[in-house]
Amino acid sequence: MISSNVKYIMRKERKTLREITESARISESTLLKIRKSSLIGECKLNTLRKVAQALGCKVKDLFEED
Repeated sequence: MISSNVKYIMRKERKTLREITESARISESTLLKIRKSSLIGECKLNTLRKVAQALGCKVKDLFEED
């Protein structure tokens, strides 16, 4: 199962939901889906790339290693 690190990275970088959605140009509902661990795998790679860029990290950093 793929798990999301988005919440952790957002806290670490002190970024709000609004800041990320505006920077990545995605909807709030899309970001909420990405933050929910069980749904991150349903997102398009391009969307994940936009979120990673808004967070100042790489796409691979959005996924938790077991």
